[in-house]
Amino acid sequence: MTATVGLFGFFGLLMLLRIPVAISLTMSCAVFLALSGFNLYMIPQRMFTSLDSTTLMAIPGFVFAGAIMAKGGIAKYLINALRCWLGHLPGGLAVVAIFACALFAAISGSSPATAAAIGSIMIPAMVDAGYDKKYSMGLVAAAGTLGILIPPSVPMIIYGTVSESSIGKLFTAGIIPGIMLTLILMVSAVVRAKIGNHGREEKVPLADRWKPSLKAIWAALLPVVILGGIYGGIVTPTEASVLAAVYAIIVSVFIYRELSWTEFKKVAMDTVNTTGMIFLIIAGAMIFGMYLTNEQIPQKITAMITDSNLSYWGFLVIISLVFFVLGTFLEAVAIILITLPLLMPVFQALNINIYHFAVIMVINLEIAMITPPVGLNLFVVSSIGKSKLGDVVKGVFPFIGLMIIGMIITMIFPKISLFLVDLMK
Repeated sequence: MTATVGLFGFFGLLMLLRIPVAISLTMSCAVFLALSGFNLYMIPQRMFTSLDSTTLMAIPGFVFAGAIMAKGGIAKYLINALRCWLGHLPGGLAVVAIFACALFAAISGSSPATAAAIGSIMIPAMVDAGYDKKYSMGLVAAAGTLGILIPPSVPMIIYGTVSESSIGKLFTAGIIPGIMLTLILMVSAVVRAKIGNHGREEKVPLADRWKPSLKAIWAALLPVVILGGIYGGIVTPTEASVLAAVYAIIVSVFIYRELSWTEFKKVAMDTVNTTGMIFLIIAGAMIFGMYLTNEQIPQKITAMITDSNLSYWGFLVIISLVFFVLGTFLEAVAIILITLPLLMPVFQALNINIYHFAVIMVINLEIAMITPPVGLNLFVVSSIGKSKLGDVVKGVFPFIGLMIIGMIITMIFPKISLFLVDLMK
């Protein structure tokens, strides 16, 4: 265990030197494997083998589809339709922002993409309607995190790959908890609007609501195409990601006609950058897994926890605190890949359902997305709102509390995660 402590210390030092996570993880593991006499020729082989997976090909597909939708008018027309139907209600614009994030989450699988696409439209609109700017930015940052819980979800794909569990069941496990968190955020928005007596738009006549609704129908059909295809057994998650990307291109280029060739090239470049980062972390995590296996770390930790008689609840509380700390300086994919190989033997020994644990883990990662100093959604919203990071942090704190409440409810009632999964058996 002393060598492992040294590895994490070296990894932390490299991170403090601002070396990317993937390189820091690979370097630290390679150094300590070398010190243990391990054959380093196996490292490149294992790195390439870790990426030779059909399931992982879903990641660039969903990332690309999400980026296309953000630039191609799909998010804009969804929001226009929602504003016609909900904008006149108490907290209408806040509810629209949350609902739009939930719908976009059912398309993109990415929290930063969801926050960027919806925030660029809704933050200025909410400020113009009298909402406090800090609150508006905090709400979009928090609602944007739904992108990794409501299926499809890139972190769920990573989780399924590492744990060798069904991606379809993982997606299913996130549906009810995602709806629950969406409702929690919506209720808080309505209550705040009633107390502050603001946030309403003029009521749109019923006859004038149909045109924007019909315009948005192509965008609204996308979640149906993706999730219907997966749960109907028509396509695999990987095939669904390609279908989503193709559908998004057709709608953005030929129907909405809002995606230029210049923007398309930028979207493609952003997709390559994001996917490259994720895949490098996956390859680095494989080397970390080699080190853990070589040192028999999972077995030692399992024995330690078993000997300490740690309860089901004690484990979930402690691991949630660990995720909270890790989320302050690591991003979601890195947290999954570093911790899951260590934790799987433990939660299996405690008879914690693998799909229920996935949802708890992802909700923790949602909180990590809005936790300073490295919460990705904070930086995205800060850039969109052209405000200081500190202002976004002040606005997001109440929502961190709400999401913790949602996580606790999910822990106490496992059926929230497992009800639909059990129906699939």
